[in-house]
Amino acid sequence: MQAVGLPVPPPERDHALYQISIIIPVLDEAEGIADVLRPLQSWRALGHEVIVADGGSRDTTCDIAGALCDRLVQAPRGRASQMNAGAKQARGAILLFLHADTRLPGDALEAIQQALSLSTRVWGRFDVRIVGHSPLLPMIARLMNWRSRFSGMATGDQAMFVQRAIFTEVGGFPDQPIMEDLALSRILRRISAPACLAGPALTSGRRWDRHGAWRTIFLMWRLRAAYFLGADPRALARSYGYVPRDP
Repeated sequence: MQAVGLPVPPPERDHALYQISIIIPVLDEAEGIADVLRPLQSWRALGHEVIVADGGSRDTTCDIAGALCDRLVQAPRGRASQMNAGAKQARGAILLFLHADTRLPGDALEAIQQALSLSTRVWGRFDVRIVGHSPLLPMIARLMNWRSRFSGMATGDQAMFVQRAIFTEVGGFPDQPIMEDLALSRILRRISAPACLAGPALTSGRRWDRHGAWRTIFLMWRLRAAYFLGADPRALARSYGYVPRDP
């Protein structure tokens, strides 16, 4: 997948107030991590920063990422744990959490800066377009975007962003192995509605292609319904296929 368009430099303003820290949780992403990081190099040159939070990769992810990011952070495996560890090392006033299989639109950082500086909103996310083989993926993306706008909730695929001060105030991502994005959304929407940016961000459809679109849709609906009804996120993670690694 390629990023959409070219980065647009931010206008002249108080840079410190709008510096963005992009935090990318990774685990064995050697095959694609360079494609994630290369489009972000021009933003590094403008004073923004890229933090890669590794959860114990056993391939060459860290070797590749180390040359293309500002900081490489080690953390216990799990997106919540890794993103929280990256946020603790961040210097930017805005945190952008980017999954390793998601690509930002070319004007993403400028769009984020405008969204948070021209309104009272303190967080947000992008619409997505899912890239893959299943003919159902465009419909899945539209439903995901509509649901997010209606509910005020966001998923990690949508490149969530938030003011660092607010993220710190609410305690970061809850320490759970799955649904950490929805858990944080629940907390943040009490402070403000999300800024819903059209984007779109491009996210990989690999899980739908690998397991089948309808099967994955029903699984995610079942897991989300169970989560909102109070199911233990650790039990849901096992249903989703999470298997702890041996040390």
